[in-house]
Order: sequence, then structure tokens, then C-alpha cells
Amino acid sequence: MKIGEKIKELRLQRGLTQGELASRCELTKGYISQLENDIASPSIATLMDILNVLGVSLHSYFTEEKEEKIVFHKADFFESENTASTNIWLIPNSQKNDMEPIILVMDEGGSSEVRLPFEGEEFGFVLEGKICIERGKNKHYAKKGEAFYMAGSKEHRIVNSNSGRSRVLWVTTPSNF
Repeated sequence: MKIGEKIKELRLQRGLTQGELASRCELTKGYISQLENDIASPSIATLMDILNVLGVSLHSYFTEEKEEKIVFHKADFFESENTASTNIWLIPNSQKNDMEPIILVMDEGGSSEVRLPFEGEEFGFVLEGKICIERGKNKHYAKKGEAFYMAGSKEHRIVNSNSGRSRVLWVTTPSNF
């Protein structure tokens, strides 16, 4: 870790000049410059003083942030088969996220597992075929290019009502597939 580079980044984020930081820490502008250029190394006490002025704890300063993964490729996907359908998990470990997207693939006569009521919402987009959302005694139909959106408050399942395969992009929030 380049200590000076990170100090400079924090200083600039807070809109401070080297002179302002130095003054608040009772150091010289030249010393702050040397730190930022990794020419000098601060004592723990001096580093703690600088971080205090910058509003950062010693722990968070030394904690490396993991780069957030934004794009997921087919190699990242995971498939699980049920008796009447296949779930393609699009985001690895998505159960730790607020929403969880899958692609539900159902052959003719296939369906999702029955979803028990939960506090959250669901969104789906029919990629291929035609489906029936069985929600209590009600049936709602959607075909390729159509979407659905509902509260998860009632028991439900998705049934393939097509003579061939159907595929649905299905997202729940919070994550609970």
C-alpha cells in the first residue's frame, strides 16, 4: 500500500490543501508533501493525527476495498434443476444482495417450484414462450415480450402454458430464490 498516495487522495476528497492539512496536524507543508510522495514515512502517532483530521479511522484506512464486480459472464452462471424446470443463477452469491435475478427455463408442462409468501416483490420478463402465473385462485398470463410485477405476499408459481419451451427473466427483492 502506498501510504502517501492514499493520504493525498483523502486530502483532495476533503478539499484541503497540503498547507491546510499540515496546519491542522501541526506539521509542515513540506512534510505533508514528502509523505504524499512516499519520501518520508509517518510514525503511527502522526498517521493517526493526520487520519483524525481527514475523518478516517486507522482500521478503515488500512482496509483494502475489493473492487465491485459489475459484469458477469456466462462462465459465472450456475444452473440448478428442479423436477419441472431449470434455474439459471445469473449473479454468483446473489443471496447476499438486495435482489436476485434468475432465468427460469421450463419445458412443455414445466413449472417453477411453489413460492411461499414473503415480504418483497417480484419482477419477470418473458424471454420466450407463454406462461401462467398461478397466484391463489387467480391465473395471469404473459407471453414473449411481456412483463409481470407483483408483491410476494401470496403463494404462487409460474407454469409454462406454451406448447414448447418458455424462458423467464425473474427477479426477486429481497433475494430469496
